[in-house]
Amino acid sequence: MKTLFERTTLGPLRLRNRLVRSATWEAMADEEGRPTPRLIVAYRDLAYGRVGLIITSATTFMADATHPPRMLAIRDDTYIPAYRDLVNVVHREGTPIIMQLVFPGKNGVMWTPADATGDDIRQVVAEFGRAAVRAQVAGFDGVQVHAAHGYFTSQFLNVRRNTRTDEYGGPVENRTRILREIVQEIRQKTGDTYPVLVKINCSDFEENDGVWDACQSVCRDLADLGICAIEVSGGISKTPFPPPGLPYDESIFRDYATELARITNVPVILVGVNRTPAVMTELLNTRGIELFSLSRPFLRQPDLARFWEKNPDRPAECSSCDACRNQPDGNVCPFREDPVRNTCGIE
Repeated sequence: MKTLFERTTLGPLRLRNRLVRSATWEAMADEEGRPTPRLIVAYRDLAYGRVGLIITSATTFMADATHPPRMLAIRDDTYIPAYRDLVNVVHREGTPIIMQLVFPGKNGVMWTPADATGDDIRQVVAEFGRAAVRAQVAGFDGVQVHAAHGYFTSQFLNVRRNTRTDEYGGPVENRTRILREIVQEIRQKTGDTYPVLVKINCSDFEENDGVWDACQSVCRDLADLGICAIEVSGGISKTPFPPPGLPYDESIFRDYATELARITNVPVILVGVNRTPAVMTELLNTRGIELFSLSRPFLRQPDLARFWEKNPDRPAECSSCDACRNQPDGNVCPFREDPVRNTCGIE
């Protein structure tokens, strides 16, 4: 029987267990989007807590990108040294780390597919490639393309939001084109062996949004292009979370992840209210889902993986109350007993 805490691989990466810290906005970057000492310590704590893989919070990469306050960025090569420091701290604890890349929009506007010209789309694709190279030079073990939660690339999959009539709109093959082009661009720039992951919505949970059909189609295509893993999520900011109508209280997107594991040949990572080792272990052994990612529970317990190794019968302490959002010192759990602080002399 497979277990959550056995060593496993993800492409060329060796993981100490099957638990992943999913991308989580910490709001701890500086005003230019560079990692601060406090943020580096937060990542150090996660790595020390024996999580198998860390995915950074969503990171923008264009000078005029729209973003919330204190969000990570990697706009040019001057950002590389600070990220190299972050990577080195995480690697010293034996944990691989992936940079998540996202394009929300420009000049304070969250873009929709209709906002972009053909040249705009080509620029976004090219900038994804350049950002991936910077991440590679900084020492990150791979990159993840954020195509979930209603961001720009995610909206192309949704027939209600993608009203384009050119090669990027209409049928599934067109609505998924931008994701294929982004992955191809990254692999061309970073090489065939550099790990590329994709985070994607199974559904936006809007009526007749067409996302699930597009998701299945593009995941097959991206698997053929050599991506390393698919992280399955769902929902957008305008729909409730968890989405109504799902038959589970935890590991809520399990049915979608099961189907993607069946139709593709790459590991599937399930995110979405993973709280109990017993549930995840059952899914690992019955559904073909290889890894499980968590967000808010690691804000409450950065050492959760280490805790679960000794206490597999205990659920995560996170109650999904969302009190971690927009705390004055960043997105941290106010109930955590040992708040994030600089304890390792990083200046």
